[in-house]
Order: sequence, then C-alpha cells, then structure tokens
Amino acid sequence: MQCLQERHAPTNRCFGCGPANPQGLRIQSHPEGDELIAHWTPEAHHLAFTDILNGGIIGTLLDCHANWTAAWHLMNSRGVGFPPSTVTSDFHIRLRRPTPTAGLLTLRAHVETSDDPRVHVVGSLEAEGVITATVKGLFVAVTEGHPAFHRWD
Repeated sequence: MQCLQERHAPTNRCFGCGPANPQGLRIQSHPEGDELIAHWTPEAHHLAFTDILNGGIIGTLLDCHANWTAAWHLMNSRGVGFPPSTVTSDFHIRLRRPTPTAGLLTLRAHVETSDDPRVHVVGSLEAEGVITATVKGLFVAVTEGHPAFHRWD
C-alpha cells in the first residue's frame, strides 16, 4: 500500500517527508487504526555521535509525521479525498534517551484533540520497542493565500 506522502504529495520536496527530495529523509506514513505509523532507517550521515541519531533529525521526523497525522485526520473528518495543507504551529520534542542508529525506527502519532482547522497531535519515536523521543504539537490547515497552501502539489 502506498504511503500518504506518495499518494497525496508525490512532488513534495519537504526535507522530512517529501517523496521528491532525493536528499531528504522521505518518511512514509501509513494509517493503522486511529494512528499513523512510519518505519525509517537512519544512515551514517544522520549521526550526532557514534551510533546515536542527531536530535535535529529526530525533531524533523516527529514534526513531519505528526503534521501528516493532522492532515490525514482533517481529510477524514471533512469527508474529502485529499488532505488539506497543514503547517506546524507549535511543537515540543522530548528527547527521553539516546536513539540508536542501528536498525529500524518506528514513528507513531495520533490525534489528541481537534477543532477544525486546528489539530493537536501526540506521537513517539521508538527504537527496538523502546520510546526514545516524544512529540506534542499543534498543526493547522491553511487557506488560500498562505505560502504553504499548495504544498502537496
């Protein structure tokens, strides 16, 4: 099954989630029940120090995955076939422990509350089943005139 990014934004060049950015992280978010899940494998250039993932990369992974969670939620709650363009209004990352770079990492996110066009999302980053970082953020669907309005195009 195609990820949300490939299905709805194949030409998006976002560093974190854009399928069209060959130098980006290219996360791939998939719905599972009421949450989005993504699996991602770090590469050597994503290190902070030996065998540990850079905190900025962690922030980007969680920000993009949570943003797609908000867009997916609004698409479903509005009953439309295409996600609205959403942007990060506020997000907080908590680095709970070092994230190892060996192996597959799992991103999880779900909607905590929503008052369209605003969506509060919570999520986590896991390594080998252990949560290493969490996110809590507010994401907002933007309207015509906002620079990100056509971001999925």
